[in-house]
Amino acid sequence: MNPRENTWRTWHEAAALVLATKNVKRTVRIALTVGSVFFAMNQFGTIMAGHAGTIVWLKAVLTCLTPLIVSNVGVLSTTRRVD
Repeated sequence: MNPRENTWRTWHEAAALVLATKNVKRTVRIALTVGSVFFAMNQFGTIMAGHAGTIVWLKAVLTCLTPLIVSNVGVLSTTRRVD
């Protein structure tokens, strides 16, 4: 296995690594799991009570996006190649 396949040095390589099917499946699974738990803890009650305005829905979206971003940063931080 070529060590350069699973590492990155340029932003182009980083994007390709993050968008690789293996990494997308893993990071989306993490985001759905963690995001669902955070959503249930933070926004679910407000939405079910019918008090969800634009800000609450924005928070709900960010609650799900945050774990996706964090897991991708984790992928990038562990695979950066320093030549």
